[in-house]
Amino acid sequence: MATESITVPQVHLWTPRALYIHIPFCTNKCFYCDFNSYVAAGQPIDAYLDALENEMKLTVAELPPTVIDTVFVGGGTPTVLTPTQMTRFLASVRKHFPLADNVEFTMEANPGTTDMEKLAAMREGGVNRISFGAQTFDNGLLETIGRIHAAQDVVESIANAKAAGFSNLSIDLMFGLPNQTLQQLKDSVSKALELDLPHYSLYGLKVEENTLFHRLYQRDELPLPEEDDELAMYEHLMERLGGAGYRHYEISNFARPGFESRHNTTYWHNEPYYGLGAGAHGYALGKRHVNIKGVQPYIDSANKALPRLEESSVSLEEAMGDFMMVGLRLQEGVNASSFAHQFDGADLEQIYGAELKKMVGQGLLERCERDDSASYRLTHQGILFGNEVFGAFV
Repeated sequence: MATESITVPQVHLWTPRALYIHIPFCTNKCFYCDFNSYVAAGQPIDAYLDALENEMKLTVAELPPTVIDTVFVGGGTPTVLTPTQMTRFLASVRKHFPLADNVEFTMEANPGTTDMEKLAAMREGGVNRISFGAQTFDNGLLETIGRIHAAQDVVESIANAKAAGFSNLSIDLMFGLPNQTLQQLKDSVSKALELDLPHYSLYGLKVEENTLFHRLYQRDELPLPEEDDELAMYEHLMERLGGAGYRHYEISNFARPGFESRHNTTYWHNEPYYGLGAGAHGYALGKRHVNIKGVQPYIDSANKALPRLEESSVSLEEAMGDFMMVGLRLQEGVNASSFAHQFDGADLEQIYGAELKKMVGQGLLERCERDDSASYRLTHQGILFGNEVFGAFV
């Protein structure tokens, strides 16, 4: 990609309006998980919450927020916090960050970890959206991937959440699991749709390093579905969810109109966000950071200063590439006027003309008009082979 013609000195900079907070504790470690998470038993959770609040204090002192439109609490399993810890944690968020009246406040949860007392603490503390990690409704597959909940726990957790007053609910489903068949996936999708939720996230299994599954894979002891079978699973998901009235608004996400994840859309638009907690990533004022990952090292560091493991400036070329890779995940694709706005007038087709022409020629992208400017989005074939498209902009 030639950049000599670019005259823009830097990315347009904004103060983040999105906040991510990491709670790294889990009831157990799933076999596929490479997230920064630790089994909660014996961990200094209260000391962690102390350090996390100090990081909040230091963060807003260094980069004062205007207003926060979205909050996402991930993990780990944030709902391993006791009701008392939950109340304390959520109060600290509201104390340090000015939340918009219509804030989207999401918390990840595992089925079986949200009794009515905890749900009440979450709702009182401002949480208004819950994302449950269901993964599958097949109990045998749940055991295979190291989950400790049963399918009925998902049903009961959703019922409890609705009874507690939550209406903006989502579940994650996974496909391409060891020994998973297309019929098993079909059964799980049917059971998921019976829950009548406004949002579903659907992810193919990725074998990540530093996981039990990776060790099994290296020993040729992980019986994964064939690539064609996994593709058939994904196509079935698109067909079933689309047929049920859900919009495939992002490559792995389906929602009823108005229930798209506003927080994750911040990432897909390559917009800045605060990132707090052990191992959290943040992006603000043209810089990305990663926090210290270990629980005790994080606590020790965050009690003294911002607990940074790494911090780096994002070059203009890298930021443009990120914009394309994440933006093309959205059904709406990338738009020339949005590109120009984020990069102070840069011309999308001037910068990426060759790559876009190639992808259109291969039937992976299509050009259209949106907001009176050129847009590019994935075709159906492009959705199936998205990584080939994204890789063109690295």
